[in-house]
Amino acid sequence: MEDVLTLYKRPYDPDVPLICMDETSKQLTREIRRGLGAKPGRPECYDYEYERNGVCNLFMFYEPFGGWRHVSVTARRTKIDWAHQIRILLRDHYPRARKVILVMDNLNTHTGASLYEAFPPEEARSLYERLEIHPTPKHGSWLNIAEIELRVLMGQCLNRRIPDAEALDREVCQWESQRNRVGAKVDWQFSTADARIKLKRLYPSLLL
Repeated sequence: MEDVLTLYKRPYDPDVPLICMDETSKQLTREIRRGLGAKPGRPECYDYEYERNGVCNLFMFYEPFGGWRHVSVTARRTKIDWAHQIRILLRDHYPRARKVILVMDNLNTHTGASLYEAFPPEEARSLYERLEIHPTPKHGSWLNIAEIELRVLMGQCLNRRIPDAEALDREVCQWESQRNRVGAKVDWQFSTADARIKLKRLYPSLLL
């Protein structure tokens, strides 16, 4: 826990950006009856029945110090999918960064081995050497700031019915562009000192 909290206190360094990564899923639902459009004094109405149309995965990469985020919509969340997202992050978004500090949940898909499953050894090694991975502790995913940004995405953009992956991708891209344009940031204030006081029960006690 303190390892991640210490990262959040580091000064901003564009050559070694700090990126928080998280993922979630979105149930796609298609309307089966035409709703009633909004009118003055009456909100839009829609039927409570709907048709399930599959599930999509969303990868969130968020740079808390720079106010930048990127969300990718994928069909799955396998090791290979994660590896390709990492390559896009390093090659397309941070090609000049000497190293990228990556904070993410400690899942079995989030490992260097996934890069070797997806790419030739030379490329996998090249990508891995540009990463400094810091996993959140078990039951400590709340330390990942990208989780907060995902909740913002769900509340502002995805808390409604979206029929298919194409519509989901359009909506997410528009949300992402607007948030990046204004440089929206999460106001993270929890520190190591706070953890040692408020989470004292989680620290080992030394009985002398």
